[in-house]
Amino acid sequence: MTSPPPLVRRRRGLVALSAVLAGALATTVVTVATDASAAEVPLSQGKPATASSVESAAYPASAAVDGNTGTRWSSTFADPQWLQVDLGSTQTISRVVLNWEAAYASAFTIQTSPNGSTWTTISPVTTGRAGEQTLNVSGSGRYVRMNGTIRATPYGYSLWEFQVFGTAVTPTTPTPTPSGPSLPTSDTPDLGANVRIFDPSTPAATIQSAVDQAFNAQLRSPTAQFGTQRHVFLFKPGTYGRVWANVGFYTTVAGLGLNPDDVTINGAVNVDSGWNYGDEKNATQNFWRSMENLSIVPEGGTNRWAVSQAAPMRRVHIKGNLTLAPSNQDNGQGYSSGGYLADSVVDGVVSSGSQQQWYTRDSRIGRWDGGVWNMVFSGVQGGPANAFPNPPHTTLATTPVTREKPFLYVDSAGLYRVFVPALRRASSGASWPNTAGTSIPMREFYVAKPGDSAARINSALAQGLNLFFTPGTYALNETIRVTRPNTVVTGIGYPTLIPNNGVEALNIADVDGVKVSGLTFDAGTTNSPTLMTVGRAGVHTDHSANPISLQDVFFRIGSSVQGKATTTLAVHSDDTLIDHIWAWRADHGGAPTGWTVNTGDTGLLVNGDDVLATGLFVEHYQKYEVVWNGNRGRTIFFQNEKPYDVPNQAAWIGPRGNGYAAYKVADTVTDHELWGGGSYAYFNVNPSVRVDRAFEVPVRSGVRLHSVLTVSLGDVGTIANVVNDTGGAVPNPAGNTTPRQVVNFP
Repeated sequence: MTSPPPLVRRRRGLVALSAVLAGALATTVVTVATDASAAEVPLSQGKPATASSVESAAYPASAAVDGNTGTRWSSTFADPQWLQVDLGSTQTISRVVLNWEAAYASAFTIQTSPNGSTWTTISPVTTGRAGEQTLNVSGSGRYVRMNGTIRATPYGYSLWEFQVFGTAVTPTTPTPTPSGPSLPTSDTPDLGANVRIFDPSTPAATIQSAVDQAFNAQLRSPTAQFGTQRHVFLFKPGTYGRVWANVGFYTTVAGLGLNPDDVTINGAVNVDSGWNYGDEKNATQNFWRSMENLSIVPEGGTNRWAVSQAAPMRRVHIKGNLTLAPSNQDNGQGYSSGGYLADSVVDGVVSSGSQQQWYTRDSRIGRWDGGVWNMVFSGVQGGPANAFPNPPHTTLATTPVTREKPFLYVDSAGLYRVFVPALRRASSGASWPNTAGTSIPMREFYVAKPGDSAARINSALAQGLNLFFTPGTYALNETIRVTRPNTVVTGIGYPTLIPNNGVEALNIADVDGVKVSGLTFDAGTTNSPTLMTVGRAGVHTDHSANPISLQDVFFRIGSSVQGKATTTLAVHSDDTLIDHIWAWRADHGGAPTGWTVNTGDTGLLVNGDDVLATGLFVEHYQKYEVVWNGNRGRTIFFQNEKPYDVPNQAAWIGPRGNGYAAYKVADTVTDHELWGGGSYAYFNVNPSVRVDRAFEVPVRSGVRLHSVLTVSLGDVGTIANVVNDTGGAVPNPAGNTTPRQVVNFP
């Protein structure tokens, strides 16, 4: 078992200068001993509050600024912790009053910030005490926080109230506002007709009928794979009797607890072969479905999750065994082609069976059994030893940087909230229970519905709201633009964004901490230069303390529409986290596909430095499928298929010979590392087509590949080498789809 080496970061002159200036400014801030001005007013009551963690849903950050001394915020039982309030604009701060519960801080400071990421300390290190404590201070900022470093008790930090007083200041540069009236929000939102919510009092027969109806409508249906149906089944905290949920296309099953064990399903959340029209003998098209934030007591002891791409299992507790292959996997048939498991616990054995490749991240398992081509593990307690290629297990002891996906839950008052897990470094094992992070009330989200225009969505962003997309299809006539740091953009049930007239669907500014998750993008019929952009080309800003993150974001060039996009995803921002994406130029669809029909050059373009990809699936693009220009990039698990539909060799000549590599690291890059990468060929339109190499990288000591392989599926089509001119060709003379493998390069 290995760990990735520590990242050697470049010096960033502007950042260093900023740190010096911040330090100088901090020395001028002193505690004021005089009484607060009579003109001071309370600034914090009822304002948005967030925290590093919460002990449980019963003790949210908002309880410390609600003016009610009978409610409180309480953190998990660890150091350090913080609680902060957003005053809405920069204000002059004169006094802070803390009403501590018995679990108080023995060392803390008060800090302010203009943006929620850069902090100035405006009080000395202070010893807390149970009861009310008043600090007279002098400073200014939009955000004010209590930053606790040492607890006084074995418990967490707990505040009945956190009150900030000062002189109200009207901002000279107002926050952009919508062109129309403010959009409504709610802590008990309507999530639409595609979402069913159950609680433990719901009869099991009612639940079973609902899940059966959703699945049976897709059973051997020729239109289901690219249909408009969307289904989300949400379970409030509690235990549920026998439910056997077969999960089809565009279906999500999720719990609404703060921890997976808050929701227990007895039965199964099941994915198998035999149901998908035209592919009944396999599970290789079991795409676009998910399970999240619940526990399962599997009927018969084993839960089956025989999925392929875009079918994540996150934050799940399997109280038994888990199999990733279909029930007909024997006798040379019944393959699945996944897959992704993260932040989960499997008490028993995980059996991969005929699953071709799989990535497991930051989980705990009883044991792993099996492997076909490419099984990759990072931060997995109980995972197998690093042994590639026999068996094909690539294992890293930790994951360098992680931020788990935001999730929806219901608090003890029945209000809906989104929990945003905190950043972890050198992580291993599941993040729960007691996940560190921030809980955001749903009233701070605009809940988007199918039919909402991009203009309305942008108006919500201008209002300072986060975005929560409900299931359905969204036609966009303009680009959705996210410019505010720390904005959360998330969705449930595979909400699908389709740009019209060649516009870009989503653009993320080069700002700290934006989190995008749970979205699907379909290219429109007019070519888009890009479908999604992160940051701005040529701009390098240090976001390492609070990176932009993408999780469970899926792209399609061709589906129910004959889409076109030159580049699918462009990442310019430094330090971006790409955690499980599938960029797919369709080899089949609800609308016809073909070499000149659904065109797309590149799936992922990375110009940012220090970008980390964990779980990268990119398939069937017509030129270099991944182009990595940034330095110090790292990828853990890469899965690729070359385009099936190359008409002839003359139509596919790259800069360095026949075809284009799947994974291209630019010649100017000095540092790059990849663990566990596979590229497969299936040139069924013209089996005489060949590509000279699957991975194309500069030869220098700082560029390293580990556990990479090629496969010719059914021995149809040729990949001449694995990396550059190394590794040999597939089809392998051994026949029968035997891979070629390179353990380390160079």
